[in-house]
Amino acid sequence: MESPLVVGVDGSDASLTALDWGVDEAVRHVLPLRIVHASMWERYEGVVPTWAEDRPPGQVLAENIVGTAAERARRRAPGLPVTTDVLAEDASTGLLREGWEGSILVVGSHGRGEFADLLLGSVSLVVAARAHCPVVVVRGDRQALEARHGRILLGVGEHDVDSPAVRFAFREAAARDVELDVVRAWRRPAHGPVDHLLTKRAGGAYFAEESADLLDKALEAAVSEHPQVRLRRSSVEGPAHRVLTERSAAADLLVVGARRRDGLVGLELGRVAHRALHHASCPVAVVPRRNSEPAEGDL
Repeated sequence: MESPLVVGVDGSDASLTALDWGVDEAVRHVLPLRIVHASMWERYEGVVPTWAEDRPPGQVLAENIVGTAAERARRRAPGLPVTTDVLAEDASTGLLREGWEGSILVVGSHGRGEFADLLLGSVSLVVAARAHCPVVVVRGDRQALEARHGRILLGVGEHDVDSPAVRFAFREAAARDVELDVVRAWRRPAHGPVDHLLTKRAGGAYFAEESADLLDKALEAAVSEHPQVRLRRSSVEGPAHRVLTERSAAADLLVVGARRRDGLVGLELGRVAHRALHHASCPVAVVPRRNSEPAEGDL
């Protein structure tokens, strides 16, 4: 059986938006849907004897959240296999554990509580930074959430030759039958070689050509596997985090790779993924690379 697509819900509007996106994605890829909610009500309210008539408020709330979410999912996609669970642990730990068995983890951009209006919730950031499987943080405007742009945006970094992020983006574009907009952003080194009149491939022209060559190598295997995917390739001078964030306004999904680094939450992701999660105009898929892969030049 296929690994499920896992959606974390907490009853907030953002998590319900993530649920709707996850339902559509599960249907698109013919995956079972697993809906989970993390609740530690037993720790704070105690386990009620089986003979007791009344259930603790925390248990009632947790069961209502997953039950309502499951009903919403079944209404949106009748026939979709749906399972639910209440995880007896904190949200970050529970979702990261689910990521070991899930094909994709889907979360909202923020949740309930006093910090709900921040650009990105702490749970979403931790999960995107540390999960074993691809994580989609659902954010953006209605056009992107309803997949009206007909375009997937992929950012290619220095070490993305046939990477998990590249393969993920091609599968998405193929499943949706949309254009894949692949971007490789490059910058001249601050203390590197400058244009020289006697060098034919000097300065910006050299780096642009080098970037285009890397782009071709990064996509070669995936193009062979998915020849039906319509490609748009761009090699653009400028900071990758800015280029991708701006282009996300015309995309239904932004896909970036990330190598798991030790360190502070958020810095584990790399600058591009971190900025995209906070500022992109569409849902963002963060696809992890193996820890053995090099970190220099990460997006």
